[in-house]
Amino acid sequence: MILCVAGNPSVDKLFEVERIELGTTHRPEHFVQVPGGKALNVARAAAALDQAVVVAAILGGHAGRWLDEELEREGIERRVVWSAGESRSSLSVSDRDMEHLTEFYEAGTPVTAEEWAALEAAVDELLPRAAWIAVTGSLPVGAPEDAYGRLVALARERGVQSALDAQGPALASSLNEHPDLVKINAHEAEELLGERVAGVDDAHRAALQIRERAGGEGHAAVVTIGAEGAVLVEPDGTAVQGRLPAKGRYPVGSGDSFLAGLICGLERGDTWQDAMGLALGTAAANAEVPGAGCLDPERASSLAAANPGHVLLSG
Repeated sequence: MILCVAGNPSVDKLFEVERIELGTTHRPEHFVQVPGGKALNVARAAAALDQAVVVAAILGGHAGRWLDEELEREGIERRVVWSAGESRSSLSVSDRDMEHLTEFYEAGTPVTAEEWAALEAAVDELLPRAAWIAVTGSLPVGAPEDAYGRLVALARERGVQSALDAQGPALASSLNEHPDLVKINAHEAEELLGERVAGVDDAHRAALQIRERAGGEGHAAVVTIGAEGAVLVEPDGTAVQGRLPAKGRYPVGSGDSFLAGLICGLERGDTWQDAMGLALGTAAANAEVPGAGCLDPERASSLAAANPGHVLLSG
């Protein structure tokens, strides 16, 4: 089972318009709304791949009740900590003519120390059932700066493997607790390392550095580079590179779907190289369907079979 920690979930909305024009009224041609934020996207994608998942989340207000009801409808098990605030919303606007995506993300209502402590307690109760914990997304205002590091440390104490996808101080501090797997994008890697990450060679160097900061041997790191795919450095140092096999119109959630596919592959006993193929296929399948983390599992599997990751350098 995968335990997904959603400290700052969101109502994710996608508007599709013919073209965005500043200062004018737009009437969307298509509208999709799903429970979102990185952790919920990972959970939805993993569930689509027939993997057992459970979500530990902080929810609040009317939006929080909607999120809870939708997760129930989707059949996703959850443990909810109810906040006095209101869960946030995020809006993506797809411009069909220009093939651009414009995104608006609320920061979210601050959480109290008591609410975050309750989330940590819920995670601790759920960890004995989990093989992996996915610690992903932004931290809500009010959460401890080392909040994700504490969750990674808690998972290690319970013998549960951890996957981290964060940015900024939350990412940097969490690496000190040695997560088993770190998955970040090129921009996040640049911010962490203070170096430009553009293309496969840069992503390889960045993944090697991130793996070393996460504990070195026995740990893995992935840097995704958009349409160019991703570079994975396995626990033994082997580097695997893969390119996204298809380009869809809906990239939101593809990074989260990548992480879900990677964990699901590892959980079912795949090699890291085969799990990388499933991750790429899952990310590409996500981009073909509106709604983050929404995908056709058969399409993901077919894309994975046709486009496995390949070894760059054996460790």
